[in-house]
Amino acid sequence: MFLSLPSRRKAAFRWATPVLFATVWLAFLWSISRPHEARNSLWMDWGALSAGLMRPLDWWATLQDGSVLRLFTALFLHADWSHLLGNLVFLLIFGLPAERVLGPWRLILLFLFGGAFSNLVAIYTMGTPDQIIIGASGAVSALIGTYLALFPGARLGVVIPLGLFLEFVRAPAYLLIGFWAVLQVVFAHIGPSFGMVAWWAHIAGFGFGVVYGVYVRAAIARRLRKRQGF
Repeated sequence: MFLSLPSRRKAAFRWATPVLFATVWLAFLWSISRPHEARNSLWMDWGALSAGLMRPLDWWATLQDGSVLRLFTALFLHADWSHLLGNLVFLLIFGLPAERVLGPWRLILLFLFGGAFSNLVAIYTMGTPDQIIIGASGAVSALIGTYLALFPGARLGVVIPLGLFLEFVRAPAYLLIGFWAVLQVVFAHIGPSFGMVAWWAHIAGFGFGVVYGVYVRAAIARRLRKRQGF
């Protein structure tokens, strides 16, 4: 007789999300500690600009001088506290469960390359040249997309204000995230600017995350089937 014994191995420590959280937080604290002019110079030097990558020769120049890395460094710069805290909250909500499935290195790759891709899309879609693109919103949107691909049947908690009271309800992830994604598309066309929010960066990051999540989920399933011998 063969019995299936549950594994007592503890889940691996999820360190990538806390490291990203701390890095984004410390980068913001460092930036706000600088004088106003120095902070603006920091954004100009390390943020992504909405111009300069329109021709193949522009790409070659950015690769030669290393300025293409600004697509990545811009993810760790934020304009104010509200900009920062919104991204950090969603980073924890969606990053920790996604890391449990992806592992730390896949999560970091998703954050960096999903964010860089979203910044690149913002460069080509922003209507005004020489705008500074900063913030981890695109990278966090990629996390949201991957979370949806990995956990389509999950349920998320939502707090709904009802007059003087707050009602806590649980709703399917596909419903809430789908509604959020639709809002991004609507705002990209007719929505408020809110200080020149790069809505297309959110959409691009979300799409990148969904594709990444579907691919990784299939790869994980294949690895598990191979490990179990079928």
